Amino acid sequence: MNAQPIAAPAPHPFTLRLALGLVGVLIAALTSGLNDRVTDIALADIRAAIGISYDQGSWIISAYQAAEVAAMMIAPWFAVTFSLRRFALTVSAGFMLSGLLLPLMPNATLFIALRVVQGLFGGALPPMLMTVALRFLPPPIKLYGLAGYALTATFGPNMAASLAAFWTDDVSWLFVFWQVVPAMLIAMLLISWGLPQDPLRLERFKQIDLFGMLTGCSGMALLILALTQGERLDWLESPLFCGLLFSALALLTVFFINEWFHPLPLFKLQMLGRRNLAHGLLVLAGVLILSLSGSALPSAYLAQVQGFRTLQFAPLALTIGLPQLLIAPFVAALLNIRWVDCRWMLTAGVALLVTSCLMGMHITTDWARQNFWLIQILQAFGQPMVILPVLMSATSVVAPPEGPFASAMFNTVRGFSSIAASTLVEWFISHREKFHSNVLVDSAASRSWLMTAPNSAQSSSSVPLLPDGSVSSAENLSGFATLLKQQAMVLSLSDCYQMLIAFAALLLLLTAWLPKRVWPPQTLIQPVTTTSR
Repeated sequence: MNAQPIAAPAPHPFTLRLALGLVGVLIAALTSGLNDRVTDIALADIRAAIGISYDQGSWIISAYQAAEVAAMMIAPWFAVTFSLRRFALTVSAGFMLSGLLLPLMPNATLFIALRVVQGLFGGALPPMLMTVALRFLPPPIKLYGLAGYALTATFGPNMAASLAAFWTDDVSWLFVFWQVVPAMLIAMLLISWGLPQDPLRLERFKQIDLFGMLTGCSGMALLILALTQGERLDWLESPLFCGLLFSALALLTVFFINEWFHPLPLFKLQMLGRRNLAHGLLVLAGVLILSLSGSALPSAYLAQVQGFRTLQFAPLALTIGLPQLLIAPFVAALLNIRWVDCRWMLTAGVALLVTSCLMGMHITTDWARQNFWLIQILQAFGQPMVILPVLMSATSVVAPPEGPFASAMFNTVRGFSSIAASTLVEWFISHREKFHSNVLVDSAASRSWLMTAPNSAQSSSSVPLLPDGSVSSAENLSGFATLLKQQAMVLSLSDCYQMLIAFAALLLLLTAWLPKRVWPPQTLIQPVTTTSR
């Protein structure tokens, strides 16, 4: 069967009405990302409210994320088939209604099942944002549209802690889910009024990649479940984990083979032969790991060492999130200047992130919130300076008719990588903490005189033993164990910052080797004769 030729969609003039339609898609995509992160942060309150165990509660997050990434793979195909406007409105309405109903579920099984449904609708929204940006934005403002897409990775996740703290501490856990309702109503209103209505293209069902949808979505969902449940199940020691992992790998292998030969695939793998697109996907995965140095590591320190609640460390995340509304457009404006090479912008952004990690390596148990401010400021500038050049470089080799293919691949890599990055960092910190705990305990046991006080009156948590080797008090011994645990955590975080620096070095090597020079979109309206590597 031969593939039908891909026709470019009919062009639409960029008007205020269309711009508001794109804003509606942006609001919907940001709301989807916020819903995932806010629920993750507020999970303990949710479990307490609906009365489920830790093990059951872990599936609330895993099921949503598995459905979310699976939906990212197929959403662009359905958007082209049913039209962007119609599909975006449908998934927005489904996402809002499922959020409205979730707190009303009578038991954990129905709650998790509806969470899967919401994940399917929520995962379909971010690909819509990239698709409409690539299709509708004229060259002079295309980079500003990509800056809006970048906000889903920089602005949304860093706003989640403040929202989670506000709902659970000051309002009600119900609004962890109900917060999506007003935002989605506004988004749907703007989408319905602003986006043009394309005709149905039901003839595409004659070439539907049904086998690819089944194998790809199933394989990706199983892989996400394996990653998110691996630590709890003790990885390869668990038959369930092994079953999930190897089934996922088999299904995804079949999926990629199918995509290469299918006439109308979900992923057009041949596009990966374009160096800038391949570079964009690889660097995007690395950037999502590197960006955790500005969110996951400070929050882990403040929560586990200083005992902060979410509300207390939320301002640190806001230091990254809120400035993005100004920094992302500013970076886009710089990239629109012809003599600015996006590869150098990316390198400068990685340098800022590396600097923040180098500062973080010196973390001690004496650090407080103010010690992280400069690190967060560097992250606030570094993250968009990395993500926007990646988007600019990768999309420069994508023609408008190929937008759905690029959107499916980009968003699937982004969704999977963000989950894999969190899993990697959590696993690394957990295992390094165990290693440092063992070393510290062995060191303390072999140097007991360092923990010995002259008498009981001078004993404390740091010196809990008496000259005869006995414990001065149970309270002092418990305090010593706490100090040891805190020190192990600090050392593991320092190690994690070092690991992230290694990832940054790989990003720089990829950037030096793989991508070609690209020019700002609006400069390509006129013929350009000068080329360079």
